[in-house]
Amino acid sequence: MSDQTETRAAADAETRPEVRATVPWVPVGVFAVVSCGLAWLVASPLWARGQGLADPLLPLIAMAMMLTPAVATFVAIVVEGRLNGRRPARDILRGLGMWPLRPVGRTIGTSVVMIFAMPLVVGAGLVVVGLLGLAVFDPVGFSGFTELIAGQLPPGQPLPPMGLVVAAQLMMIPVGAIVNAPLAFGEEVGWRGWLLPALRPLGVWPALLVSGAFWGFWHSPLILLGYNYGLTDVTGVLLMVLACTLFGVLLGWTRLRTGSVWPAVFGHGAFNASAGLGALVVAAGSPVPEAWLASPLGLISCGVFAVVIVLLVAAGQFRGAKVSARLA
Repeated sequence: MSDQTETRAAADAETRPEVRATVPWVPVGVFAVVSCGLAWLVASPLWARGQGLADPLLPLIAMAMMLTPAVATFVAIVVEGRLNGRRPARDILRGLGMWPLRPVGRTIGTSVVMIFAMPLVVGAGLVVVGLLGLAVFDPVGFSGFTELIAGQLPPGQPLPPMGLVVAAQLMMIPVGAIVNAPLAFGEEVGWRGWLLPALRPLGVWPALLVSGAFWGFWHSPLILLGYNYGLTDVTGVLLMVLACTLFGVLLGWTRLRTGSVWPAVFGHGAFNASAGLGALVVAAGSPVPEAWLASPLGLISCGVFAVVIVLLVAAGQFRGAKVSARLA
């Protein structure tokens, strides 16, 4: 074995979480109850005040809710420590994929790819929406965005060069991915940092699908108020479960391939930063498609996620040799 290969193998061993023989079901159950319970507790003012999505507290509550999986992760680790013995902090950080960043190149490279890939995924969904005739887009004149900005300016104030404004908005997406990272970390340290490795003994695909589906279900307190889809019944929850299951496979793939949670964090942040991409290119007077169909987490986007997953599978990215060395 060459020195370079030995060095790489040593780095891989350093970042690899401990091998779990079985799923730690008690900590998993605690994680599930605490994460969902806290989500409903944090969102309860929206229900109690009766204003729903019009409540001015919504942005703050949504941000606070994103931190609840991190709290649930802490509680699950404490419970696991009581059952199996406490672990050094370094082992806990390594198990969560937080530290050390080894191999650094793979972690940073995958994070950068996710930051720039997420706007492309959202954009692909918009292309499908346009091809189906559900909306009309104006990626040259930006007539819809121009109309929106004009309505927000004082009467008589000239419009800025809209091409430059749109370009600036697009260039801000990577910045937004970084700005969104702390809140995205609050979720990802739970879903991909702790839960995915905890479920890994079930197999790669069951772990990816179950962790993603639970991520979608966790959104229920907001989805049932009409968040994302404008639906206030179980249909909205099921759509969110489907979307998060598919999107979770993509984010989970980065965790499996790198052993690190950070690519998923930045990918999640970049996706959130790209959610308003359609507003930049929609044409004035365009029909407005149903959110459950054409929003960034609607059925069309689910189709885009599925296509990307199929391409990754076809490229051998989920083969055992490529993922088992990262999360055993």
